[in-house]
Amino acid sequence: MDLFASTPVPVVPTPTTPPPGEGFDLFSTLMWPFKWLVEMILVFWHWLFTAAGLPAAAGATWVLAIIGLVIVVRSALIPLFVRQIKSQRKMMEIAPELRKVQEKYRGKKDQLSREAMSRETMALYKKHGTTPVSSCLPLLVQMPILLGMFYTLSDVKKHAEWGVGGVGLLNAELTKQFYDAQLFDVAPLHTNMIEAIGLGQTATVVILVILVVLMIASQFITQLQIISKNLSPEAKTGQAYQMQKIMLYVLPLAFIFSGVFFPLGVVIYWFVSNLWTMAQQFIVIRNLPTPGSEAAKEREERLARKGKALDAKGRVIPMEKYQAEQQRLLEEAERARAAAPKRQQPMGKQRAKKKQPPKSGSPAPKAGDKPSNGGEKPKGGPSTTPPPAPKS
Repeated sequence: MDLFASTPVPVVPTPTTPPPGEGFDLFSTLMWPFKWLVEMILVFWHWLFTAAGLPAAAGATWVLAIIGLVIVVRSALIPLFVRQIKSQRKMMEIAPELRKVQEKYRGKKDQLSREAMSRETMALYKKHGTTPVSSCLPLLVQMPILLGMFYTLSDVKKHAEWGVGGVGLLNAELTKQFYDAQLFDVAPLHTNMIEAIGLGQTATVVILVILVVLMIASQFITQLQIISKNLSPEAKTGQAYQMQKIMLYVLPLAFIFSGVFFPLGVVIYWFVSNLWTMAQQFIVIRNLPTPGSEAAKEREERLARKGKALDAKGRVIPMEKYQAEQQRLLEEAERARAAAPKRQQPMGKQRAKKKQPPKSGSPAPKAGDKPSNGGEKPKGGPSTTPPPAPKS
């Protein structure tokens, strides 16, 4: 471990880096386990390719080892990646409901309102099985590995100039081989763009510019396929969607400025990792799209062409079973509607008064009152009108 090592003797006449292990570096100490893990995977792949006959110090050997490192790390993170995609999708889907809760308590600053808003928000997260932290957790797990890779490749130059190895299996001999490795026999893997410009290494600068552009483009496409095809119309009206649109253009700008400081080996790792993410995300969106999104409609069309459909639980079933299920659900809905109590029509006071039955023991009609039958004579029975007097 560099922290407890004595100051080594440089193996180059004029080293351009400070001696390793000089002073106390808390961050390097915290990164030590992750750097050790990265070195172990990198050395394993290097040993595998050299055993297959590739030169130990060749640029192709170490580039393939870096690609192998990407494969191992990203394969281990597949479950977290799927969980991240699902969590992000759920957060997008509940965004309209979250806005309703926020609107309900807008302007209310008292303690009871804040607590009620917090309870309703947490109940909404629990109902949909997600939290804001769950969508960030996979990224937080990946970050130490990415930083370990960055510092492992960044330290190659310093360790090679001072004739020491890394923190684990990347010993001094392997470090020197990595230091001597060049992509296409012209671009050293430990050099970044600033150093290449200062040394006048035009070929290295061109390769780095191309790789940085490809790295940014792959990052842009990966983010674009989420917000363009895997969001429902409701999710595209939320604040989270607006933030994703902003990040779609902000992240490439950040990589433009930070990419000039990445060693070539780190840029290769990042570009290959982006390609992995893009392909992996394409597969997830194609097979697990957000309901109501463009990707979900395209999946339903593909299944329909194959004579299949999705049942109520999201499982792929034959079209015959799907139609039978839809018919059954329709019949159940009709029975539930028929069994539901009828809604009483609201009645005005005047109409309610007319609907009331006559009370028992009501007084006899007074003289001059009109009969209830509109003045007509009752049919049948003796007439109550006296007969006219006979003419003389």
